[in-house]
Order: sequence, then C-alpha cells, then structure tokens
Amino acid sequence: MTDSENAPLHANPGEAHTGEPHSRDRFPRNRKEMERRRRKGMRMLAHGVNQADVARELNVSRQTASIWARKLVDGPQAWRSRPLGRPSGLNDTQKRTLNDILVAGAALQGFPNGEWTLARVARVIEREFGLTYSLVNVWRILQKMGFRNAV
Repeated sequence: MTDSENAPLHANPGEAHTGEPHSRDRFPRNRKEMERRRRKGMRMLAHGVNQADVARELNVSRQTASIWARKLVDGPQAWRSRPLGRPSGLNDTQKRTLNDILVAGAALQGFPNGEWTLARVARVIEREFGLTYSLVNVWRILQKMGFRNAV
C-alpha cells in the first residue's frame, strides 16, 4: 500500500505554500464582479463603443471584449454567468450512488478496514463508474458532496 492509501480521508491534502501570491489571489474570481463587468461591457458594446475601449475601461483583455461582442447576437441575457471550469464527470445519480457507497463503509467494498482514504474512493469511482480522478480531484468531489473531514 502506498502512503496515499494509508492517509485517512480527514487528513488535509494541502499544497505547498511558497508565500508568493498566486494569480488567483491578485485577481480573484468573484462571480458577481465578473458578471457586473460582463454586463457593463456588453451594454457599452451595444451602444457602439469599440472593443479596445471597452477592454481598457473594464481592465479586461481585448479577447474578452471580443467574446462579449460575439455573444451580443445570443440575446439580451447573454451576459449572465456560465459555470466555470470543466463539467463534472459524475452526474447527480452517480454522486448519490457514491454517497450511498461511502456511507455504507469501506469494508463493504472489500477494503481491510472501515476507513475511507482518497485513494480508496478513487478506486471505487473507477470500478463503479469507469472514471479516473487524481486524489486532488477526488478530494474536491467529496467536498462538493458535503464530506469535509471524515466519511
């Protein structure tokens, strides 16, 4: 067994922190603020302001202003935010099934003891649903499902 298999699920996987600010710290992804800028930018574009001026005024890239201009043809609600990132590979039914498996315990899945680890959960996801995830992504899935420190 590897170390990741021995680490209990409630252990904080953590990341090395170097003290340097990440780009996401300097420019946080505040969804409401992003939506406000998008709405204002699309309004400016609809009133004939050119893309370069919109980009400069709202401190966004020219590419972003260009995307907004193309979205104007989609209708008046095109400024609304869309989900960020790639959609989950597990659908809601699969997440409910995974939840039932986790609540039932690791021993029922053939593991030597009742503790869930990220590696064990990843193995169950692969075996049950045919999807492979890194341990970090398993951690994120579990957090979104409401599991925090222990399963």
